[in-house]
Amino acid sequence: MNQKFYDELKKILPENCIQLSEPMERHTTFRVGGPADYFLTPGTGEEIQRIVACCKEQGVPYYIVGNGSNLLVSDAGYRGAVIQIYKSMNRITVNGSCITAQAGALLSGIAASALENGLTGFEFAAGIPGTLGGACVMNAGAYGGEMKDVLKQVSVMSLDGEVFTIPAKELEMGYRTSVIAKKDYIVLEAVIELSVGDVREIKAQMDDLKERRISKQPLEFPSAGSTFKRPEGYFAGKLIQDSGLRGFQVGGAQISEKHCGFVINKDHATAADIAELMRQVSEKVNKEFGVVLEPEVKRLGEF
Repeated sequence: MNQKFYDELKKILPENCIQLSEPMERHTTFRVGGPADYFLTPGTGEEIQRIVACCKEQGVPYYIVGNGSNLLVSDAGYRGAVIQIYKSMNRITVNGSCITAQAGALLSGIAASALENGLTGFEFAAGIPGTLGGACVMNAGAYGGEMKDVLKQVSVMSLDGEVFTIPAKELEMGYRTSVIAKKDYIVLEAVIELSVGDVREIKAQMDDLKERRISKQPLEFPSAGSTFKRPEGYFAGKLIQDSGLRGFQVGGAQISEKHCGFVINKDHATAADIAELMRQVSEKVNKEFGVVLEPEVKRLGEF
């Protein structure tokens, strides 16, 4: 442990918000990952600012996570500070047709608030298992809807600690990308602009999408959702299926038999199992179809 760094952290956060050698399997939806040297749970933008500045001063690498729904952490863990923006920063407020939410708010929670207030346009996000911050970074989407369709503005912090707001038209949102991702900004808060709708119709649409997810996706196993990005002109799951890889397994990791676009932690998989499975799948698909599958899942640590 870097005692000087730890002492500085204690000036910024209460001790119960600083965990040492924290197993990352507790904080990822894959349920794998070794220990992070420091696991920090700030509750304000100012605390994030100060933590990042401290990391830079002390030469400690840092990484921002939400609820870990799109992350594969090495079995060896992470030699640095993981800054989690999640339950300590998840406030949601509704004002007219706009919802303002902190970066740690779950998309499902925002969708529930939209339903409660008779606001339509966010139904697509109700079943996406991530936080608002991550959704803004990667322009999360499902069933024909994307974050770019509903965002009004996003408040971010730059690498040098400056906090500012980016209006929707300047977010440069595309398929799984945004200016936030390109410039490594940290999302603090966002405003979502919706339309007034009929509560029964909103609920019916959410229920329909939920049923489609349950019937088509392997929600009973730990996973990180869609493992690979959609290649232009193709569907990753279909390519994997057509390569004869349905149910293909490496260690405890498996290509889902229910949906080939999902890698699941079927039986106490390690991060190494999942990474090797992804490598072999990519290799086979490229050999069969000449298509390079690009991972949608982010990696943290040494592989």
